[in-house]
Amino acid sequence: MPALDRPDLLAEPVRAALSRMPQPGSGADGRGIEVAEIDPDVADTAVLVEATGMAMEDMANCIVISGTRGGEERVCAALVLGHTRADVNKTVRTRLDVRKCSFMPMDQAVERTGMEYGGITPIGLPDDWPVLVDSRVLDRDSIIIGSGLRRSKVRLPGALAEQLPGAEVIDGLALEIG
Repeated sequence: MPALDRPDLLAEPVRAALSRMPQPGSGADGRGIEVAEIDPDVADTAVLVEATGMAMEDMANCIVISGTRGGEERVCAALVLGHTRADVNKTVRTRLDVRKCSFMPMDQAVERTGMEYGGITPIGLPDDWPVLVDSRVLDRDSIIIGSGLRRSKVRLPGALAEQLPGAEVIDGLALEIG
């Protein structure tokens, strides 16, 4: 169903961000941003794919990465397809312009995003965090991302990812897992 029709299935920062975004779906294709309730026990990407039969290539994972330079913390999110992993040590590190970066500790990511672990999504992140989007995300007809809560998922056209607040599309952001 349309995501804003079920605000109870969206973390507050996600709901607020969606309410500020133009909502696709009024065009000829009628596709927009949708939300679906799921069992929180299947929220992790691999488990969701196994439970539903959805394609791993249609899943998109959002990770929060931080590093420091000159005592200043630099943070970003990366959005990559489920069958890939973000190139944190090269591409993300270079984009953040830091010597070393890593995944933000879970408790900090949860606190700073206002979202649940396993539900963190690129929609509704702090305004000053860039959202690095692997260019392959845009090629998917639709992607499944978090809703900010473990008990639901959001589906949107892959091409819409480049219109998310703070989005920067990067070729080669993600590496194939294997």
